[in-house]
Amino acid sequence: MELRNYTEDKNIIEEIIKDSIADELGIEVGDILLAINNNQVKDIIDYKYLISDEYIEVAIEKKNGEIWHYEIEKDYDEDLGLVFTNPLIDRAKSCRNKCIFCFIDQLPPNMRKTLYFKDDDSRLSFLQGNFITLTNMNDDEIQRIIDYKLTPINVSVHTTNPELRIKMLNNKNAGRIYDILKRFSKANLEINCQIVLVPGINDGRELERTLDDLSKLHPSIKSVAVVPVGITKYREKLEKIQPYSIKTANDLLDLVFHNQEKFMKNLGTRFVFASDEFFALTNNPLPRYEEYEGFPQLENGVGLMRLFEDEVVKELSKIKTPINKNNKLVIATGTLAYNFMCKIVELISNKFDGLDIKVVPIVNKFFGETITVAGLITGRDLVEQLMEYRNYDKIIIPSSMLKRDEEIFLDDLTLEDVSKSLNMEVIPSKVEGKSIIDIIKE
Repeated sequence: MELRNYTEDKNIIEEIIKDSIADELGIEVGDILLAINNNQVKDIIDYKYLISDEYIEVAIEKKNGEIWHYEIEKDYDEDLGLVFTNPLIDRAKSCRNKCIFCFIDQLPPNMRKTLYFKDDDSRLSFLQGNFITLTNMNDDEIQRIIDYKLTPINVSVHTTNPELRIKMLNNKNAGRIYDILKRFSKANLEINCQIVLVPGINDGRELERTLDDLSKLHPSIKSVAVVPVGITKYREKLEKIQPYSIKTANDLLDLVFHNQEKFMKNLGTRFVFASDEFFALTNNPLPRYEEYEGFPQLENGVGLMRLFEDEVVKELSKIKTPINKNNKLVIATGTLAYNFMCKIVELISNKFDGLDIKVVPIVNKFFGETITVAGLITGRDLVEQLMEYRNYDKIIIPSSMLKRDEEIFLDDLTLEDVSKSLNMEVIPSKVEGKSIIDIIKE
């Protein structure tokens, strides 16, 4: 996940939420939060913790340098309505690992600097859902998570074998992961775990061991996602690892299905979930909606395709008579989701008369053909491979191809750049049924 460039270390207020406590008190944009209850606010976690009481004292530095003190009575956990210039308030912690599968180490040179930042910050796990390794935290910081009850927390485990984890992460502190998870479990923190699988390294028997260890910490550990390693063409000086093949992916799914049955019997939950890539690679049918148990790991691509398909079906059911739509549309996606999107288009076409939709799988020339997911498609690859479809009316792309808060691709081409190059309207769609159906209806 790409991180904003957090460099500001002052608690500068960027926005006041309308009708909030801060708004009523006359706190202004540009003011600086100095302290709460005479405690310095080091970061967003301190802030959330310190404002939870029903009575607090707040010190604010005004733009003219004056210090104003406020005594505030409020509901428990009611927010003050302050938005800071830097959402973390403090600098984000970078990752100290040198993982054998690290995607950032496989990026080409000369991309924007923020793409090369490796975050491993527990605050981002709490605020944004990022997964952290817990390798760059001392005991005081671990205890702070427990004391402040930062939950849910998302942890990149990869393996509970201490020696193997040290080797995979190239960090001597990586082997204590299970002891930390046990401390979290004892404190009743909710945890979601991620395992990036490298064929022949941490799958097979090692995966069985890891799942067995993690299941002993249920229900504190709520779910485990297994996702395949991503391999770009930029690995010349890195350890050689293999991508998943159809056979090894099928073997992995067999292992997951077997363990789901066991966990369902013993824990009342499937507990471990395979990411959509394994199903798309092998053409195995997706699990049913209810088998994802509330979709706890959507950010890891676990159940995203099932949820999307069900949403599309739901939206299409609202169309009682076919809609006349003489349009020619292109849906661009990664090669992995091509067959799935063809199925979606077939469902959509049944509800529209005269609609011509072409699904185009974009081969990833930028990162290499082993990268098959839509979210890593660049603007240049889109332009190069969609030139022959310039007689179509518009192109629909998943919004995951773009930066979270900007209409810009990974190679810094903008959505406008791509539209101009193709002389066509390029429309990003959320990976939601309603979003894509609404775009097609337009």
